[in-house]
Amino acid sequence: MTWDRIALRGAIAGLALALGSAAIADTIVVRASGPSAKSYPPGRKLAQSGALALQPGDVVTLLDAKGTRTLRGPGNFNVAAANAAPAGGVALAALLDTKRVRRARTGAVRGGVGQPGTPRRPNLWLADVATPGALCVADPAALKLWRADATRAATVQIAGGGAQATASFAAGEAIAAWPAALPVRDGASYRVSADGHAAEIRVALVDAGTAGMDTIASTLIAHGCTAQLDLLVDAAAPADTAAKD
Repeated sequence: MTWDRIALRGAIAGLALALGSAAIADTIVVRASGPSAKSYPPGRKLAQSGALALQPGDVVTLLDAKGTRTLRGPGNFNVAAANAAPAGGVALAALLDTKRVRRARTGAVRGGVGQPGTPRRPNLWLADVATPGALCVADPAALKLWRADATRAATVQIAGGGAQATASFAAGEAIAAWPAALPVRDGASYRVSADGHAAEIRVALVDAGTAGMDTIASTLIAHGCTAQLDLLVDAAAPADTAAKD
């Protein structure tokens, strides 16, 4: 058995432990649209005894330690009754595993979280070279770059903090190490240029080593790491159903 498989089994066991404690975990709003969206901003925590009164056109996605559940108005929805069914273990554990980033080797990514055939970051803590905005980083020493299109060799230019460095992808490689010559610092901004496009990335260092999904989601929201939040929410989504009062 390879070290990656052993470590991934450990991550799955940790995720199972987190799911077992879901009853005491927070339920938070991660997405909201429609007439009542202002009443349910992302990051709002909901009491298990609470309820949501949704109008026609309202769509609210909740997340707890098990996964997500999307509620669609009109209707009154009990928070406890709308708790998520457990999300898929292996893919979700691989997505959240902070140690997996350190062990990641370069190579092609043929799948990922989301629709079949749509390349998505296979781990939450990889830096997508094409995605601008805030990037939450759990382990700055292990940060790696990821690209969706790995068909051709490419060189990535990174500039920030008065310094510049490059990272290289060989043909078929989707993951490359962040250049050691450019330290990853909390609050720093880096301009990542690849294939004629540039993305401005702002780093936020976070502690997510043993956190559950609800805590990770709250952290991503607090730091404005929207792309990573979307990836987490999509990965944790079960069947789109919910119980009404």
